[in-house]
Amino acid sequence: MHAPEKLLLAAPRGYCAGVDRAVQTVERALELHGAPVYVRKEIVHNKHVVETLRERGAIFVDELDDTIPEGALTVFSAHGVSPAVHADAERRQLKTIDATCPLVTKVHREAIKFAAEGYTIVLIGHAGHEEVEGTMGEAPDHIVLIESEADVDALEVEDERKLAYINQTTLSVDETRGIIARLREKFPHITGPRTDDICYATTNRQAAVRQMADRCDLVLVIGSKNSSNSNRLVDVARDLGTPSYLIDNASQIDEAWLTPDTKVVGVSSGASVPEELVDDLVAFFRERGTQDVSEFEVLREDVRFMLPKQIRQAMTAAAEA
Repeated sequence: MHAPEKLLLAAPRGYCAGVDRAVQTVERALELHGAPVYVRKEIVHNKHVVETLRERGAIFVDELDDTIPEGALTVFSAHGVSPAVHADAERRQLKTIDATCPLVTKVHREAIKFAAEGYTIVLIGHAGHEEVEGTMGEAPDHIVLIESEADVDALEVEDERKLAYINQTTLSVDETRGIIARLREKFPHITGPRTDDICYATTNRQAAVRQMADRCDLVLVIGSKNSSNSNRLVDVARDLGTPSYLIDNASQIDEAWLTPDTKVVGVSSGASVPEELVDDLVAFFRERGTQDVSEFEVLREDVRFMLPKQIRQAMTAAAEA
């Protein structure tokens, strides 16, 4: 295997504030209440994180079905849930902690507001993604999902003057910009959120890869296959003509990607990826002879979100006990 001469580590990369908050929520819940703590869906879209929490006593379930005992402590994932899920949890008397990312909650509020005002809402997002399902559940009779500019061309609405758009937080910045432009062109009266729905972390990680990619012969993105924001980082690099692959960890590197011409390898990681997986990848290349490892910093992030109220209150009570 040919070791690259240089590794560039995109910054920012890895954990965003919403993921950090969600993972810490499950960790603190386990510390404060003991195992098991039930989690609806994967807390974040990362295999490593899910496995680590499972080993500590978290039980991941697809739905709030009979596998969760009545009254059990249950955490909702960072991607958000629909009102129907909240109602289901209440009916089963589950003690719930909502770890929905505040930036996803913002999109839910926009959906509720536009629906209350009688708008047809165009949701730009990926069908089947948990975040999209949660958002659509806020106003199912008002929301139409679109995934591409072609979907905009095919879109027909009853009243063009009562039309609004919102979007999934982890989409491609460029692609979404194109879809919104097409919407505005076709429906000049369309209204949107006051501020962009694509979250700061998605935007920043894509910006770092965009600036780094043309200096690289290969870009490796650490992230799980079901992680929307990780997949978009691969797309950003490929759109600029740089070969790029999504890997869960260093063991998934294909030696065929590393030819004698692969001198500089760029590394980034999705917003739900712990830094230890990047460290492992760096160690993998160092062991094979790569000596030059440097950060490619585009900007610094200092966003932090408070933990959910129930966790903060329980931590305070435990400290005072």
